[in-house]
Amino acid sequence: MQGKFSKICANGGGAFDCYLVTPEREKPAAAVVLASAIHGVDADMRAIADELAASGFVVAVPDLFWRSIAGPLSRNDPRAARRAQPRLEQIEAGEDDMIDTLRHLGTIQQFNGQAAVMGFCYGGPYAILGPKRLGYAAGICCHGSQMLDYLHELAGVHQQVCLIWGDKDDRAPVEVLDAYRDLAARMANVELHICPGVRHGYMMRGSPSFDHATHDFSIKRAREILEGLESATRKPAASLRDSALNLVWPN
Repeated sequence: MQGKFSKICANGGGAFDCYLVTPEREKPAAAVVLASAIHGVDADMRAIADELAASGFVVAVPDLFWRSIAGPLSRNDPRAARRAQPRLEQIEAGEDDMIDTLRHLGTIQQFNGQAAVMGFCYGGPYAILGPKRLGYAAGICCHGSQMLDYLHELAGVHQQVCLIWGDKDDRAPVEVLDAYRDLAARMANVELHICPGVRHGYMMRGSPSFDHATHDFSIKRAREILEGLESATRKPAASLRDSALNLVWPN
C-alpha cells in the first residue's frame, strides 16, 4: 500500500508536506504519525509508513524541517545536520507541526480519533512529547537521539510509551540506557527494549546499520499498541486541537 503527499495548513501560517497513507476499510482505524529521522520523509520513512498502513492503520509522516530546509535529504548531504540546529529549539517548533498533523487526521473519515506517535532518531523525543502535551494516545521511540534532555518530560505521563534501542547505538550511550532503565522500572506505562548487537539507525533499510530482526520487532510492537487504540471511541475532529492545547486526551 502506497500513500501520497498532501499539504497541511500550519496553525501559525504556511503549509507543510505530509506523506499520508489511508487504508481502505469500513471501520474507523487508529493512526500513527511518524516523526522522521534527520533525513526527513525519505524512502526509508515512506517504506515504514506503507508497512504500517498495510496492517490497516492511518499513517502520516509530516515534514518537520519545512521551516529550514524542506524535503528529504540523502545520507551524505551535509545540510541534514545543519537544518536540525539548534536542536532543542527545532524540536520545540515541530510540536506545532505534530499538533497540526493530528488535527488534519481528524478530517479523515477512516480515523477513529486515537493516534500514536512513532519517532526515529531526531524524531524520538516526540514519542514522549506527543503523549505529554500534544494530544497523542501513545508513543513509540526507535533509536531516539538526545533523549536525556527529555527524560524529565515523562513525569506525569500516563499513556503507554515504548522505547527501543540497540546496545551498540552510539547516540544512546550507557548513561542514557541506564537512566531509562531506572525510569522504566518505576513507571508501569513505560516499556524499554535494549537489543544486543544493534546499532543506531536499525529501522532504516537504506542504512548500513539496518537490522531486520529489530526492525520487525519494532513494527510488531507498534502494531500491537495501535491495535490497543482500535476500540477507542472516535473523537470529533473539531475538538482535536482543543484537546492537544489543553493536554487532555481520553484514555
